[in-house]
Amino acid sequence: MGYLFDSKFIRDNCSILITIILTPLLLFAAIPILPTFDDWTAYTSPSFEPLLRKETFLFYGYHWRPFDKIIGYIAGLNPTLLYPALNHCIIVVGHAFCTITLFYILHILNLRRLTVNICTLFFFLSPATMATVLAVDSMNQVYSLLFAMIAFIVYLKMKSAAKYILFTVILFISALWKENGIMWALVSPILAYAFQRIDFKQLKKDTVIGIGIGLLYALAIVIQPKEMEIYHEYVPTIRTVIVSFFKFIFISFITIDYLYLLCDAKRNLLLAVLTFIPTIPFLYTIYIKKRHLLTSRKDICIIFCMLLAAAPHIFTVFSMMHTYGVLIFVILIIAVAIDDYTDNCKHILISSVLLTASSLVIDIHLCYESYKTSLLCREMSMKAIEKTGSAAENVFLVIIEDDDKKLSSFHVIPYEAFGWGRAVEYFTGYKWPKEVTDTTIERSSSAMTVAEQIARKKICSEGYDCVWIVNKSDLKAIRK
Repeated sequence: MGYLFDSKFIRDNCSILITIILTPLLLFAAIPILPTFDDWTAYTSPSFEPLLRKETFLFYGYHWRPFDKIIGYIAGLNPTLLYPALNHCIIVVGHAFCTITLFYILHILNLRRLTVNICTLFFFLSPATMATVLAVDSMNQVYSLLFAMIAFIVYLKMKSAAKYILFTVILFISALWKENGIMWALVSPILAYAFQRIDFKQLKKDTVIGIGIGLLYALAIVIQPKEMEIYHEYVPTIRTVIVSFFKFIFISFITIDYLYLLCDAKRNLLLAVLTFIPTIPFLYTIYIKKRHLLTSRKDICIIFCMLLAAAPHIFTVFSMMHTYGVLIFVILIIAVAIDDYTDNCKHILISSVLLTASSLVIDIHLCYESYKTSLLCREMSMKAIEKTGSAAENVFLVIIEDDDKKLSSFHVIPYEAFGWGRAVEYFTGYKWPKEVTDTTIERSSSAMTVAEQIARKKICSEGYDCVWIVNKSDLKAIRK
């Protein structure tokens, strides 16, 4: 065991040691964060349906994600104990494994230890990962990337023909966590070519195989007796694609306190700038001094892979948590730049320390705000339970549209915090309500009057036991 305390071992593996030390602290910070928004309706929320049924393992609803449904089934065995703590544990531990796997990938790509450690630590602490790491329903992001990276390792390390079979199996596991994992069927040979692990002839051959894997996955979806539903938000427009693209670039490459910059309710430009200033030397070192590398074979291939991996989100819906799966390509661009420095690397170390310090401050702030905003779900649910008075089986919810805007899980608005009323089921031990139907009306001076008219109609004519009217953080209950 003495080698564990050897100074060379510590120096060569410092990013992994820091990851191991910080993971329990990150888990301790994440577990108190309560579900909000679509956490209450996601596959990973407590499910009371039988596990062994076709809806668990086949394509039903919006996605083909059996692992999410299995987690939801497990959480449903004891929701009070397991939800959302189980989700947080799975996500944070998965993030640590992604970090360790990234460390190994950077190592087998023959990058220097300094490069490997800086990039590994940046991935673990990057504020761009926090929308995933602190969320309740984001394990699909984490494990899709984890298995995609494992598939890439198999692709690089195995030499026998059997590697393509194992590569395909692991990629399918990645895609069954989240669909864009299948993009690594193309990403893997392109990255291998970028780092001179295969030649162009092999790249062409393996690209054809990658396309075949993608078609096989598409065929597996098409032949299923699925019941597919499509969100209208998933239908792209030119405007949404452009906005998503620039949002993706900004969040992936710029380290700043996004809450202070992007959230109307929390905006503080001075503090946002203060969190950004320490990162400027790192940006200059990587992207300005080494800008010529952006036209090198390595960076062109990496950028192309990044766009491939991000495309499914850019052309549908891109949110902050979707940066998780593409951040590895930003890491690789950074790694190429750092590894190109052959002279004194003191300035790289100093700029990396400043970046790490800023990232830690931002992470702590985002974690605190995620916890604080998640408390709204309990607050709104307790109001609903108290004002309803006794159990109501069939509830109608009237929402007066909030003029506030959410920002990922860092700042949510009240009616979304308690999941359009679904959180009340959790806080009553899933005893009531059995059904919640909701509608949203525009905010206006007469909105409350309109809401009360709807309530009377729902109770008198349609047989609802209770109507909840939500106006920002106020909740009014009208009983039969």
